[in-house]
Amino acid sequence: MARVSQEHLDARRRQILDGATRCFARNGFHATSMQDVLAEAGLSAGAVYRYFRSKDELIAAIAEETFIRIRGAFAQAAGENPPPTPDVLIGRVMTIVLERRIAGAEQQAFARLIIQVWAETLRDEALAKALAQGFDGMREIWAGLVDAYRANGLVPADVSSEHMARTLIAAVQGFIAQQALFGDVEIDVLQEGLRGLMSMGAPAPPPPVR
Repeated sequence: MARVSQEHLDARRRQILDGATRCFARNGFHATSMQDVLAEAGLSAGAVYRYFRSKDELIAAIAEETFIRIRGAFAQAAGENPPPTPDVLIGRVMTIVLERRIAGAEQQAFARLIIQVWAETLRDEALAKALAQGFDGMREIWAGLVDAYRANGLVPADVSSEHMARTLIAAVQGFIAQQALFGDVEIDVLQEGLRGLMSMGAPAPPPPVR
């Protein structure tokens, strides 16, 4: 029997994940059955179950892929000296999210899919653990970037790297939620808004009383 190449196996796995992603984006996780995924991917049950035994495994794989792509952007930034400022870096991350298109679905479908993944963590302990690990990893990278900002004189010494990291991650999550809900997120608008916030200094002291 001829051996199946790794390229063929990877392509088949990609075919299944893309089909599941389209189904989940259109109908949601709970309204999608494994039969729906089989039909969307155009594969037999045996072909699909060889890679994924359940919807939960498909959801976990989609979440893992998203984390890998986003972590890659952070890891690249961490290797730059000086590191890109938050407006530039968050713009990169949001480009990864917003440019992920799902064939046959509207533009904001992938952002909506991410929101569904977050919601699934409330019922799926394994997925919640994976999401928490991904969050911790990104928070660690962001904290390192904040330390680098501080070394370059961009962040005051009394600002907590941990607190700033959490806030910057929250900004990314908020932008994803806006895209999912309203579909009007533009990268240049986000970056300009962040630059405006970054340029805010301490308020000027009131004029002396005469």
